[in-house]
Amino acid sequence: MRIDEQLKILGIKTDMTLADIARNLGKSPQAFSQKMHRGNFTLDDLDDIAMATKCKLECSFLLPNGERIVLKGE
Repeated sequence: MRIDEQLKILGIKTDMTLADIARNLGKSPQAFSQKMHRGNFTLDDLDDIAMATKCKLECSFLLPNGERIVLKGE
């Protein structure tokens, strides 16, 4: 699933519009929408979105042997 689709789901689940999320980030809805279409979010961007939606971002690689490499959160 693409990041823009996931962010739309996040908005629905947190009862926020994408414009609400953008404003909580201090960005215009238009600028946030353009960034969503490009899909070039960094981990820091996603962490900011998590904070703006009062969520926690967890990101890691799970190796075949079960070992986890944590990138963010957890």
